[in-house]
Amino acid sequence: MPSQIKVIAFDADDTLWVNETYFREAEEEFAVLLSKYETKNKIDQELFKTEIKNLSIYGYGIKGFVLSMVECALEISNYNLPQTTINKILNIGKAMLAKPIVLLDGVEEVLQKLQGKYKLIVATKGDLLDQEKKLEKSNLLKYFHHIEVMSNKKAKDYQKLIGHLDIKPNQFLMIGNSLKSDVLPLLEIGATAIHIPFHTTWIHEKVSKQELDHADYVTLTNIKEVLALF
Repeated sequence: MPSQIKVIAFDADDTLWVNETYFREAEEEFAVLLSKYETKNKIDQELFKTEIKNLSIYGYGIKGFVLSMVECALEISNYNLPQTTINKILNIGKAMLAKPIVLLDGVEEVLQKLQGKYKLIVATKGDLLDQEKKLEKSNLLKYFHHIEVMSNKKAKDYQKLIGHLDIKPNQFLMIGNSLKSDVLPLLEIGATAIHIPFHTTWIHEKVSKQELDHADYVTLTNIKEVLALF
């Protein structure tokens, strides 16, 4: 790692704790609810299309996901969806919001050892209220100097964050599970990035092989391996 690093930023969902798994489970439940109208493959495709269409309106997070499920269900059922099914979709979302926080292996150990040596922050996408609740339930807030819930994670968003922290891009390190959100934008602005893949990734976060050509970043299998780099 570059010796000039001053700030280490961690993505939250699927970097500090389990998240995407719950979306996959919700998609399975949603497909079962609508199985009388369409095949699972078609339902999955239509839900994804609806989510992407609505990203600029609702942003990232569970609430936007639930609204997209309701819209998708109405369209797939030709607007003949029973009220009870709509209620079941809402309950899927409520159950997601109530999920316990399951920290990934090694997270707290890494934070304990890096705290005091570097300024640690969280830089995550999603719904502000939901992310604040998850951070509170995680008992990890004590390790972080700053929490940034971002509406998006593009180069300009990171530049804004780095400006707020009053550091240079080469003094900033991002650690996350998404190549699209946590790695490539950082390299674009001259910062450093570490990729720690999670076992499941939302299709929207996947990138092509061509996008990774000549990309200079580190990939680890477990967050504990971060300590060996410092």
